[in-house]
Amino acid sequence: MDEKVFKLLRFSYDRLGDLALQQCLLYCALFPEDVYIEKEGLIDYLIDEGIIKGMRSRGDAFDEGHMMLNRLENVCLLENAKMDGDGSRRVKMDGDDSKRVKMHDLIRDMAIQILQDNSQVMVKAGAQLKELPDAEEWTENLTRVSLMQNEIKEIPSSYSPRLKVLDLSGTSIKNLPDSVSDLVSLTALLLRYCDKLKHVPSLKKLTALKRLDLSCTALEKMPQGMECLTNLRYLRMNGCGEKEFPNGILQKLSHLQVFILEELMGAPITVKVKEVVSLRNLLTLECQFESLSDFLEFLRSQDTIQSLSTYKISVGSLHKDFCKGISKIVGLSNLSINRDGDFQVKLLNDIQGLVCHFIDARSLCDVLSLENATELELIDIWGCNSMESLVSSSWFCSAPPPLPSYNGIFSGLKRFCCFECKSMKKLFPLVLLSNLVNLESIEVSYCGKMEEIIGTTDEESSSSNSIMEVILPKLRILELFHLPELKSICSAKLICNSLKEITVIDCGELKRMPIYLPLLENGQPSPPPSLEKIIVYSEEWWETKVEWEHPNAKDVLRSFEEPREECNNREAQVERLQQLVPDMGRLKMLAKLVNIGIHGPSHSRQE
Repeated sequence: MDEKVFKLLRFSYDRLGDLALQQCLLYCALFPEDVYIEKEGLIDYLIDEGIIKGMRSRGDAFDEGHMMLNRLENVCLLENAKMDGDGSRRVKMDGDDSKRVKMHDLIRDMAIQILQDNSQVMVKAGAQLKELPDAEEWTENLTRVSLMQNEIKEIPSSYSPRLKVLDLSGTSIKNLPDSVSDLVSLTALLLRYCDKLKHVPSLKKLTALKRLDLSCTALEKMPQGMECLTNLRYLRMNGCGEKEFPNGILQKLSHLQVFILEELMGAPITVKVKEVVSLRNLLTLECQFESLSDFLEFLRSQDTIQSLSTYKISVGSLHKDFCKGISKIVGLSNLSINRDGDFQVKLLNDIQGLVCHFIDARSLCDVLSLENATELELIDIWGCNSMESLVSSSWFCSAPPPLPSYNGIFSGLKRFCCFECKSMKKLFPLVLLSNLVNLESIEVSYCGKMEEIIGTTDEESSSSNSIMEVILPKLRILELFHLPELKSICSAKLICNSLKEITVIDCGELKRMPIYLPLLENGQPSPPPSLEKIIVYSEEWWETKVEWEHPNAKDVLRSFEEPREECNNREAQVERLQQLVPDMGRLKMLAKLVNIGIHGPSHSRQE
């Protein structure tokens, strides 16, 4: 780096005037060049490294971490950035809720130079190395080594005894040398995405270790000595060939705050409830319980539940990424639900996501106490063939006297997905529709008996005070696919001025679109300003049988309709793929390759 440039950047670094803030910036340099760093993960590192300290709780420490990152962004030493859904990267624009930061190349070079001034750090992250750095770089003073995202296949057999951080994530190593067992000063051993790694030596002596990441590796056995890691705060790993996490280990890790147990290549691993509830300091939990009784036992453990700030708990086998982006979620699969009410997830008052796949519940009331559904952001229902409605009619009879808002039930809901529920006839009751002020997406597919998306109760139908108009201010996506008995989306007029996409395919009994279009001064309808496309099939049904609130609506919306030949081509490609690939998860992956739409969850059904 040019000396003048370095001095200018060093001046900005020195002016921070806060050692922890300076260390935070330097830590970002350990990541590869031009990589967006997830804030939550970075703050985890800073806490475990002791850069953020003195906080009363890990939650307070995270707040402090976000404040530090914001300060570095405000002085332009970090960029606030966001990765788009298609995997592309871009710098944050106004209005983005960014969860990542990026370090400019020049600032990273400056930070690395500062780190290397005292020869304590080796940073070769993302340097496309195929061989180890030269021997002279492995000095006895090294405290941190970052070789992540390189193609190296082996590492040295000896290290500096002062080494505290060894990050080999995303490398091609197959074995860790036995000498790693003697790194008694090591506080972080990071081996994530080392997908060829099959052996890790004994960890018995690494009692200073605070962070251990063995996720997405090919380890064939659980490392020995894990019960000795009594200072461990963060543990992330897969099953290492085991079907159940060994008993007795977690009970020794009394300081553990983050425990993430992942499946590997479709091979799930469960954990005993008694092991989990022994972790009195636990804040983040991701795991799978084997049975319904295990989950009920967990729900009765008030202390453990109330301490959790994030959780992702599955009962039965679900796709490993059954829901991303939600911090408090429960997934239930292939279960027979006891309908006497003792199952209801009523102790998880702040649950944000509920996934139900192939369970025999008659409605959500069998699974969730609706009074606690105010925080729910996602509901994903698939293959629940006993369900006839989302909310049972008996709930309205037994619920407290109706309040104007029904206590905010579903008021946080953003996305609703319902796929292949063969008995489902209606989804949301009309009386709760005014609560759905945050709903962004409704996706309903392959429900052969579905009659109403938003249904009315008998009391509502006979009442003179029936609801005539409902506003869904944030609804962006309405997707209805293969619902042969669907007769109504909603009896009331729907005002959805944020609509972006409307998809209605194979819904031949539907005769009316209740969506109200805003009117211009001359009284003619106008499309919502956010609308991008309308996908319908078949065209004859759409043109001759479907009516809108305004008689001129179809003419106004015609320019948004996907051309008929594209719809026909889409349908042909879908049918061909369904013949070749019966598994829905693989079908969706193939569909993306040919850029067509496949509807339904991206999970494979568990037989």
